[in-house]
Amino acid sequence: MRQYELTCIVHPQVDSEGLAAVIEEVKSLVESNGGTVHKVEPWGLRRLAYPIRKVQEGQYVFMEISLDARGVAELDRALKLKEPILRYLIVRTDED
Repeated sequence: MRQYELTCIVHPQVDSEGLAAVIEEVKSLVESNGGTVHKVEPWGLRRLAYPIRKVQEGQYVFMEISLDARGVAELDRALKLKEPILRYLIVRTDED
């Protein structure tokens, strides 16, 4: 398993309960693909550098996860389908 950092931007109109639900959905996606979530940090509402879907702000969520390559591909596919997630970025952090 490799170490990854996952940063998601969630739509700003999602309330705190909805944000917790989105975080739980992403955590369950990681765990259903054989991975583990080590750390979750909600960074709060921040202004975006450019509008995404006519939205100027987004709620940032940072996660440290462990996952294999097949799980990352499946997570990538599933995150594209999540409506409240405006953007996401998965970055590998471990060294070979």
